[in-house]
Amino acid sequence: MLWTRRRRGRTAAKHGQAPTPTPGPAGQPPKGAKGAKGAPPDASAPFDGGGVPQTVAAAAARVVPARLDPLADLRARPVPPARGWATAGGGRDHHVGSATVWQGTTAQLAGLYPFVGGSGSRVRGVPIGHDLFTHEPVGLHPGDWLKMGLISNTGLWVQAQPGVGKSAFAKRLGTGLVAMGWNLFVPADVKGEYSALIANLGGTVIKVGRGHDAINPLDPGPLGQVLAREPAGRRRDALRESIRARQSALLEGLLLLELDRQPTPTERNIVSRALDLAADADIDGQPTIPEVLRVLDQAPARLLDAARVEADVRRYFDLMRPVLSALDLLVEGPLRGLFDRRSTARLDPESPATSLDISALDEETDEVVAAAMLCSWAWGSGMIEARQAGAGRNILWVQDEAWRALRTGPGLVEKSDRMTRLNRHKGVASMYLTHSMDDLEALPTAEDRAKARGIASRCAVHVYGGLPATELGSLATTLSSREAELLASWQSAGTWVPGQRHPGRGLYLIKAGERAGLPVRMHLHRRELELYNTDAAFQHTGPAA
Repeated sequence: MLWTRRRRGRTAAKHGQAPTPTPGPAGQPPKGAKGAKGAPPDASAPFDGGGVPQTVAAAAARVVPARLDPLADLRARPVPPARGWATAGGGRDHHVGSATVWQGTTAQLAGLYPFVGGSGSRVRGVPIGHDLFTHEPVGLHPGDWLKMGLISNTGLWVQAQPGVGKSAFAKRLGTGLVAMGWNLFVPADVKGEYSALIANLGGTVIKVGRGHDAINPLDPGPLGQVLAREPAGRRRDALRESIRARQSALLEGLLLLELDRQPTPTERNIVSRALDLAADADIDGQPTIPEVLRVLDQAPARLLDAARVEADVRRYFDLMRPVLSALDLLVEGPLRGLFDRRSTARLDPESPATSLDISALDEETDEVVAAAMLCSWAWGSGMIEARQAGAGRNILWVQDEAWRALRTGPGLVEKSDRMTRLNRHKGVASMYLTHSMDDLEALPTAEDRAKARGIASRCAVHVYGGLPATELGSLATTLSSREAELLASWQSAGTWVPGQRHPGRGLYLIKAGERAGLPVRMHLHRRELELYNTDAAFQHTGPAA
C-alpha cells in the first residue's frame, strides 16, 4: 500500500504535477502538505506543520463532536395518511372532525381584535346556508333577532348586482317565515317573479292591469273589513280616521305624478273635503277617483268655503284647474281603466302569502308603474293596520325595484316612507332590494336622495352579494378590508370559459351593526331552483337556426 502511494506520487511528479498528499495520523496535518523547502507556512491552512489549529473553526471541530439527531429513527419511519392506514388495526377513520373553534369578547381578547371571522349566528330561524369559514349553519329571523337584542329594528337591506341571487335570498327568507306563521306580502311585483312561489305557498296572486283585476286607490282594503266588524266607539272612529288619512295621502301621491310637483296646501285642503263628501255619498264608504272628480266639478258650498273665494265659482275653478286636469288624466289619460273603478279583487289578511302582480304594466311608462306601486303600497298599509287591529299575523314586506316608482316625481320618497316605514311595533319586517346605491342617485331631488339613504341606513340587517369594488365605498354600512375583498371577488367570473358557475351565485355577507359579517353560501333545493328561477326566458330551447 505504501509502495503504491509512493509510486503514484513519483508518477505525478514525473509528469509535472504536484504529488497528492496522503492522510496523516489523527490530529496531524496530511503528509505532503508542507510547503516548498525554505518557504514560510501558509496562514490560510487550518493546521500548521506541527498540527496546531490556525482558525477558530478548526479548533471547534477538534473539541465539539458532531451532533446526532435524536429523532432520526422516528423520522425514518413511514408516515401514515391523514385518516390512518387502510388495514386492520391501522387506525383507519372514515371521518376526521374539524378543530375546536374558540370564541371570546373584545374585552377578553382585545389583542386579537379585529377578529378574523364573525362569531356565528344562531341556528334558530330560517336556514340561509353555511358559514364559508366555520361551516356552521346560519339562520336568520328578524323577529327573533329583535327579541334577543341583536338588532334594533326589523328592516333588511339586500343589495347585489343582477344575477347573483338577490331575489332568491328574499324568497328563501319569505318561504321560511311563512312556515313559521308569518305572512309574506309583495305589494308590487314588477316582473311577476314571485307569483309562482306565492301560488305554491297557497297564497293569493292578484294580477293588475288592462284585461286583469282593477285596483281602486281609495279602497281601504282589509282595514275596511275590520271597520265593518267594529262596534261604534272610539276604536271605530280611530279606524275611520286612519282610512281617511291613507286615502288622502294616496290621492296626493297620484296628483304629484301628474302635476310633477307637490299640491299646494289649498289644493290639498279642497281635495280632502271633496274626498269626505264622496265617501259620505257612497254606500260602503269606498269612493272612486271619478266620484271625487265629480264632487270637485260640482263646486258645492263646502268646497267654496274651504277655498276662501266668497262663493266666487270662477275663482274656485281658476284655483283648482291644475288639480282637475290632473284627475282628468288619471281617469281618461294613460291610466284609464286601471284606477278609475271599484276593486275587482280583495286582499285576504288570513292568506299565508299575497302578491300584487303588476308585470302586465312593465311595458308602460314609469308614471303608470309608479301609480300602480303607490296603490299597492296603500293596500299593503291597510293589511298592516288590520294586523294591528287583531285581524292578521306578522308580515314580511318585500319591496323590489321600488326606486323605479320613486324617481318619477319629487316627494314620493316621503310619501312611500310614510306608508311603508319600519313598523317593528306593528309586527312588520320590511325588506328593500336594490342593485346599486346609484339607484338612489337617480331620484329627482337632493332631499329625496337624502331620505332614501336614510331608509338604507336605518335598516338593522344588511345583506350584500357580489358588488364591484367601485361600489363598496358608498354602502350604507362599514366593511372591513377582508369583507370588501370578499364582495369584490364575488362580483364577476375570472374566466371566459362558458358553462362556469358565477363565483358570487348564492354567496351573501350578512351584516348587523358593527359586528363582523357572516359570509354564507346558500344551496337551493331542486324545487327551489324551479320556483326561484329568474332566467327562465333564456333557458327555453328555441327552433334550430
